[in-house]
Amino acid sequence: MPVRVAQGGADRRALCVRTMALDELVAAIAGVLRDAGVGAETRLCCALSGGVDSVVLFEALRRLQPALGFALSAAHVHHGLSPHADAWAQACARRCAEAGVVLTRLDVAVERNHPQGLEAAARAARHRALETVDCDWLVFAHHQDDQAETLLFRLLRGSGVRGAAAMRAVVAGGDGRPGRLRPLLGVRRARIEAWARHRGLDWVEDESNAELHFARNAIRHRLLPVASELFPGAVPALARAAAHFAEAEDLLGELAAIDVAVCGGPMLDRRSFLALAPARQANLLRWLLQRRGQPAPAQAVLDEALRQLRACALEHALQLPLGALACCAYRNAMWLEPQAAPLPARQRWQGEPLIVWGNAAVRFEAAVGQGLDRARLERAAELWLGARKDGMRLQVAPGRPRRPLRKLCQEAAIPEWLRDRLPVLWVDDEPAWVGGIGIDAAFACPAGEAGILPRWQPGSAA
Repeated sequence: MPVRVAQGGADRRALCVRTMALDELVAAIAGVLRDAGVGAETRLCCALSGGVDSVVLFEALRRLQPALGFALSAAHVHHGLSPHADAWAQACARRCAEAGVVLTRLDVAVERNHPQGLEAAARAARHRALETVDCDWLVFAHHQDDQAETLLFRLLRGSGVRGAAAMRAVVAGGDGRPGRLRPLLGVRRARIEAWARHRGLDWVEDESNAELHFARNAIRHRLLPVASELFPGAVPALARAAAHFAEAEDLLGELAAIDVAVCGGPMLDRRSFLALAPARQANLLRWLLQRRGQPAPAQAVLDEALRQLRACALEHALQLPLGALACCAYRNAMWLEPQAAPLPARQRWQGEPLIVWGNAAVRFEAAVGQGLDRARLERAAELWLGARKDGMRLQVAPGRPRRPLRKLCQEAAIPEWLRDRLPVLWVDDEPAWVGGIGIDAAFACPAGEAGILPRWQPGSAA
């Protein structure tokens, strides 16, 4: 409904107050952008679904762009789950075309049998797609009501401090991923809708938001209204609680960083780790997983890993799964490494510079007077990369006896679970080189002659 300006004094004052409240929304967004250091030439990409929240965010960013000088683009994720999905994408395309803003459409396939349900699968697919956008910051339209819903959802699932911290307004990027901004996180849904109506904006409605079999929708439509009736300030109070949890998480992160230093760095000293209090041990492992982009494991899984670390003697090698990564311990060292990928069947080597081997790769580099004797390899009938064989022996230096690979692995501090994954270069059915151990003396390159130097780094990507 149009706002009438030619009113009496009381009406004009009411209109002025209402307009100031609406302008505060833009000011709140500007404050978060400034906190993140957004300025000239910073590339922002607005996650534009077409719903009222993202439309308001998009329009507010357009108004702020001249003053702050950032470059603005938008991205729309097309899940294909609704019969109206094409119409939503077209509405976003029209809005961006009228504004002169580049829109990237991201079509995703949602896993229908996701263990956490369709809602979680769609969210995961959406975030994976958005992380491919070339920008400095992805900007999301999550607001204070979303924050309250997220906190309740996570608490009811038994989340710890990190989960209860819910969403943050500013999350820095890293490892080639853009950062994330949520500049509406302190704004109520009602204020966002009022801003949209005042500006005469149009938006799309996702019919799935009313489906109560989705957990978050049930919290929004059933649980939060009851909480707000009993406690009128429930939503901002829950948002404040999330901020307190976020503060606690930051402190736990600082404590974990101190404990990493005490334990000697990323390759932890096992005795020093075991000297920490149990709660600090658990906090340190969760923090290390988080730094590697992995979620915290289930409490029972983490408890069992810590139990084994405390119960087993240092000489006992351990590989304890914690999701996509495993906590490994051998002698007095502890570290995280990716869960082992399946090893290939033996592969013929025909001189290519790289062969993928499980989680790693074997690279072959030309050398002089180092590595394997190239002439000896060229005379061989068959060269192939494969696993070790029972009873294998290697002569690691001229004049020394051939020794069992098991003994050589012990001396090289290679734990038991890794020994079956060592790449072996077989030359006419004879072991010429073993990753992590070295070259058999019978195949060593003579001084001044052409050689091939194999290199293997366990746990590294090819």
